[in-house]
Amino acid sequence: MNETFDFKVVDSIIDKLGYKESAIIAILQSIQEHYSYLPKETFPYLSKKLNISEANIYSVATFYKNFSLEPKGKYVIKVCDGTACYVKKSIPILDRLRKELGLSESKATTDDLIFTVETVSCLGACGLAPVLTVNDKVYPDMTPNKAAELLKELKDEQ
Repeated sequence: MNETFDFKVVDSIIDKLGYKESAIIAILQSIQEHYSYLPKETFPYLSKKLNISEANIYSVATFYKNFSLEPKGKYVIKVCDGTACYVKKSIPILDRLRKELGLSESKATTDDLIFTVETVSCLGACGLAPVLTVNDKVYPDMTPNKAAELLKELKDEQ
């Protein structure tokens, strides 16, 4: 059992949002907001508490791309690869971030859980392309060198 998983946290979320199947998305969102991902202990616990099959809860968690079953880093960096950003060369930015952090398409989070690098289809800031966000703070007009400098600043904050 994961020592950091606190059933009291989940109970308070359920108490607030309700013991009904229709609340499952909001419950999962709140759990993920607390832990930054959905711990595996979530599924059997919610199944018992809400009388919903684990398979149904898991299917909701895996259907929506917003949910993560893997721990994420303290800094979640999202690189836009939508049309405007792609045309303005967002992929070299992504490649540089991955290289600097030792990450790849299949390994998105550093072992120390400090950084997660993801791609997103659009951040809604096309006029500022290429764009990335760090924990939802927008960084416009990025270049590979600016991204590397941003990483250095974030590492220095540690």
